[in-house]
Amino acid sequence: MTVEDVMKIINLKHAWEFILNKNVIKLPTNFNLLCKINNLVEEGFYYNAGKIRSTPVSITGTKWVPNLPIESVIKEDLANIFNSDLDEIDLAIELLLYVMKKQIFIDGNKRTAIIFANHYLISKGKGIIVIPAELTNEYKNLLISYYEGKNVKKIKVFLKEKCYLSL
Repeated sequence: MTVEDVMKIINLKHAWEFILNKNVIKLPTNFNLLCKINNLVEEGFYYNAGKIRSTPVSITGTKWVPNLPIESVIKEDLANIFNSDLDEIDLAIELLLYVMKKQIFIDGNKRTAIIFANHYLISKGKGIIVIPAELTNEYKNLLISYYEGKNVKKIKVFLKEKCYLSL
């Protein structure tokens, strides 16, 4: 492992400790919490961790390039997801995929998205989403297809049936 890998693991530990804090678990899952989670996930890597990115990014494995995020649009999109008729598990999956695809932050979007969606699930007493190590390659391939607008339903089914653990 590199020093950078160790720092990422420590940052993930801090982000999980933060969302599992008895006072934080009661907070609404919203844009401000999303930014705080990314700040913890990327602490020590970027001076603008937790802030919306203002530079283009690319994603390894695909030619698809996300647009620059706009705060008002993100807040509106999140509100639409929260106000949808989805059950709590499907809503968490929508949150997770939205944050991953939007690439809101300069880095750490997938890690941030998992913790953000899990905050929502845990606060509702519903369980967690985890990607089993043996399914990582399948997950990455589905995610690349999802970024490119393909297999949207397939990744949602995969996350719900193979990655969601109920309490």
